[in-house]
Amino acid sequence: MEITTENILLIGSILLLISIFAGKTSYKFGVPTLVLFLLIGILAGSEGIGGINFNDPQLAQFIGIVALNFILFSGGLDTSWKSIKPVMWQGISLSTLGVLITALSVGVFVSFITDFTIYEGLLLGAIVSSTDAAAVFSILRSKNLGLKSQLRPTLELESGSNDPMAYFLTIAFLGLVINQDMSIYSIIPLFLQQILIGAILGLGFGKLSKIIINRIRLDFDGLYPVLAIALMFISFSATDFLGGNGFLAVYLSAVYLGNHDIIHKRTIMKMFDGIAWLMQIVLFLTLGLLVFPSHVLPVVGIGIFVSAFLILIARPLSVFISLMFFKMKMRRRFYISWVGLRGAVPIVFATYPLLAGIDKADMIFNIVFFVSLSSVLIQGTTLSLVAKWLHVALPSKAKPRSPVDTFLNDGVKSLIREIIIPEDNHIVGKRIVDLQLPKRAIIAMISRDNKFITPSGSTQILPHDMLVVLTEDKQSLIEVFQKLRMDMHQLEE
Repeated sequence: MEITTENILLIGSILLLISIFAGKTSYKFGVPTLVLFLLIGILAGSEGIGGINFNDPQLAQFIGIVALNFILFSGGLDTSWKSIKPVMWQGISLSTLGVLITALSVGVFVSFITDFTIYEGLLLGAIVSSTDAAAVFSILRSKNLGLKSQLRPTLELESGSNDPMAYFLTIAFLGLVINQDMSIYSIIPLFLQQILIGAILGLGFGKLSKIIINRIRLDFDGLYPVLAIALMFISFSATDFLGGNGFLAVYLSAVYLGNHDIIHKRTIMKMFDGIAWLMQIVLFLTLGLLVFPSHVLPVVGIGIFVSAFLILIARPLSVFISLMFFKMKMRRRFYISWVGLRGAVPIVFATYPLLAGIDKADMIFNIVFFVSLSSVLIQGTTLSLVAKWLHVALPSKAKPRSPVDTFLNDGVKSLIREIIIPEDNHIVGKRIVDLQLPKRAIIAMISRDNKFITPSGSTQILPHDMLVVLTEDKQSLIEVFQKLRMDMHQLEE
C-alpha cells in the first residue's frame, strides 16, 4: 500500500488508536509499551500484513528530530532541580563519561568480531551509547515501582541528558568514517564547541523564553503552549545553526523553565507531557515502518553478540568507571547498570549513516535495530524483578511522587490565611507570576467585588483584593507576608 495524501490521516489515526489500546493491555504482561508501538509499525510495513511501503530514511530522521525535541523538552520541564541537585554530578558523569566509555568499548568489540574498521565500529558504538528515558519510565510507571536513595532522579537525569553526547559522538565518528584522513583528536575541538555553545545558549534561551512567556500578553490562554513550542524549536535550530548541540540546548532551556515561575505553567506542562507521548508513539511507528525484517535476520548472530556485550560488559563498565568518584552502594551501581535500555533514539541516529551513504550503513541500521529491540525486551521486562533482587525497590507506601505529580498537586497545604491588599501596596497592578512567592505557598482564590475568582499566573492584583493563601507551614506564611510587605502583626490575628 502506498502512502498518499488521501489515506495518510486514516492510516495514521488507525495505527495510533491500535497502539494506544495495545499499550494499555501491555502493562498487564510487563511488556514495554513502546516496543508494541514498534512492532505495530513493523506489522503495518511493507513486509507485514499492512503492506505500507515506506522507505524514506530522510523523512524518518526528520520525524525523529522533531519527536526528540518534544521528548527532551517535556523531560526537562518535569526535572525538579531540588531532586536532581544531590545527584547532579553523578548524572552528568553517567551522561558524558559513561556514554563515551560505552561507545568506545562497543566500537572496539565490534571491530574485533566483524570486518568493520575501527571507525565504523566506533560509529556503531556511538549510535547505541545512550539510554532511553521513555522506555525506562514507562515500565517503572506500569509496575508502580519506587526506587531507594535518589536512584530515580539519577536515572532521570542520565536518560534525559545523555542523548546530546550520543548525538555528538555519532556525528563525530561518522565524519571520521567519511574522511579517513582525519585524526581522532580532531573531534576534541568539535566536542568543546558543541557542549559549550549548547550549554550557554540552552540556559540563555531558557531565560529569554521565561521573559517572553511572562511579559507577552496573549488574548487566548491556549496560545501559551503554542508559544512554548515555537521557543523550543528556536532554541534547537538556532543553537544547531551556530554550531552548538541543539538537543542539549533544548533540554537545558526546559529545565530552566520547569524550575521557574511562568504563566500557565501547569497547562504548558500537561500539554507537553501529552505531546511527548504522542511523539514517542509516532516515532516508534515510523521506525517500525522503516524496518525490513528480512534485512534484520542476516545480522541476528552479530546482533546477539553486540547486545550481550553491551548489556553484560560495556554498560556495567561505563557505570562503574563513571561512578567510581562517588559514594554509592554496590547494589545500586548494579541496578543502574541494568537500567541501560536502548530505544528509539539509537534507531534515529542510525539513519545518519544511511543518509551519508557509507558502505555498511544498512548493516549498521539493522544491527542497531536488533540491539535496541533486544535490550528493551530483556532488560525492560526485568526492571522490577532486578530491583527486588537487589533490594533497591521501595515499599508501596513509601513511593515518592514524580516531580510533575508534585507540581501538579502543589503538595499538601496545612495553613490558610486571607490577606486583604491595601490600595497603596506595591503589588497592586502586578501579576501573580511576578510576585515570586515561596514554592510552598499558593494563592488559591481571590475575592474581588464580592465574587471569588480562580487566579492564574497572569491575573493582576487589584486594590482591596482578598487573597486566599495556602501554605505548608508557618515559615512559608511568614515569607508570603514579607514578599507582600504586609504588617507582620496580622500573622497573630
